Amino acid sequence: METFANVVSAVDSFVWGPVMLALLVGTGIFLTIRTGFLPWRNLGYALKNTLSKEARQTTGKGDISPFSALTTALAATIGTGNIVGVATAMVSGGPGALVWMWVSACFGLTSKFSECMLAIKYREVNAQGEMSGGPMYTMKKGIKNKALGYTLGWLFAFFTVVASFGIGNMTQANSITGALYETFSIPSWIVGILLTLFAFIVIVGGIKSISRVSQVIVPIMAVFYVIATLIVIIGNFANVPAGVAMIFKMAFSIKAVGGGLCGTIVASMMSAMRFGVARGVFSNEAGMGSAAIPAAAATITNPVQQAYINMTGTFWDTIVVCTMTGLAIASSGVLGQVNPSTGELYQGSSLTIAAFGTILGPVGGWLVSISITLFAFSTILGWEYYGEKAYEYLLGTHRFNMVYRIIFSLVIFVGSVATLDLVWNLSDIANALMAIPNLICMLILSGEIAKDIKEFQKTLKK
Repeated sequence: METFANVVSAVDSFVWGPVMLALLVGTGIFLTIRTGFLPWRNLGYALKNTLSKEARQTTGKGDISPFSALTTALAATIGTGNIVGVATAMVSGGPGALVWMWVSACFGLTSKFSECMLAIKYREVNAQGEMSGGPMYTMKKGIKNKALGYTLGWLFAFFTVVASFGIGNMTQANSITGALYETFSIPSWIVGILLTLFAFIVIVGGIKSISRVSQVIVPIMAVFYVIATLIVIIGNFANVPAGVAMIFKMAFSIKAVGGGLCGTIVASMMSAMRFGVARGVFSNEAGMGSAAIPAAAATITNPVQQAYINMTGTFWDTIVVCTMTGLAIASSGVLGQVNPSTGELYQGSSLTIAAFGTILGPVGGWLVSISITLFAFSTILGWEYYGEKAYEYLLGTHRFNMVYRIIFSLVIFVGSVATLDLVWNLSDIANALMAIPNLICMLILSGEIAKDIKEFQKTLKK
């Protein structure tokens, strides 16, 4: 078993290595150039449209409002990566990793736009009258070589189902129970039972129920967390200029540098780039194809318009939430310091908790634990919908969706009480393997993406 775990760990390191990161960011760069930088140029329009009254209305064909489609995707996207992932990147790659998270997010805007636009364009209505869409339908209907399209679609759906139980379920439940036990000493089995019940109550109602909860919980949890991080940043304001200077210095330094607010951490541009891009992609999921699944359920008349709305998910996730975490850590003075209780460097959530604690004391730990709980619970809800639609695609019918919902809910309890190193690595691999067919599909259909976005630009100019 130990040998198998080592093999899985090695495969995980390979699939999330330089080749995969280059493919993800490279596809984003290629699509950004091919679309004439229009997703960047129209970011202001996209943000304005997202926050408009019209985005909350259901007009046109679809199941949920454009804003609900975005918040359902954000429910799955804004997760522990925004708290734990940023901290991990800043320890492993230095604070300069934050800059490379921003760079990956900029090109990720176009990837997110492209996969969502295609998903809406090629969506279908199932026998229950609900919208079904996502990269698997795009591959099946949009790629001219039908054998290739069917193969890529099946692979994407299969890996999505696998990832939904791991990265979208068990690992999230485990993060919640770990955080609540560490901070409030609540036994894992109690948290597991409550999580399973709450999730099932929401999940059993399908996309409309999930979206109703998501459009309330996502804005509240994001605002709650941003305000808490702002308090920490303002409290450590004297360190902010040095912290920002350190972030940019270590992002572009050819030689390994450290010192200042970094404590014992020494890193170079290459390590900052590696960990920044990896954590950025992991956090915002641009290019993975996942956000395209709820985008396809939106009531919208033009696929490009909804794609602009869903594209902003990358902005909110990485440019806003991850940046706030990064600035709070960089200005706190705890980065690169040793945790007195363990004798090791502050890592992951303990680093973020220590940063919050510099201003908020023990309350900082409570706020981070509550944020992890909210972020991870919303991720479970969003990923249930991803997995359900992929499961429906594989079976060719919606009739067994309730079976998936029940199994998915029960697996939450398993994740709450189990040790998950192997599960985390397996689901991490499935998560990476989802991206490969999606990236191939976007590259094949890049001409179509460019044509449609340029056509819509004429409407915008009017």
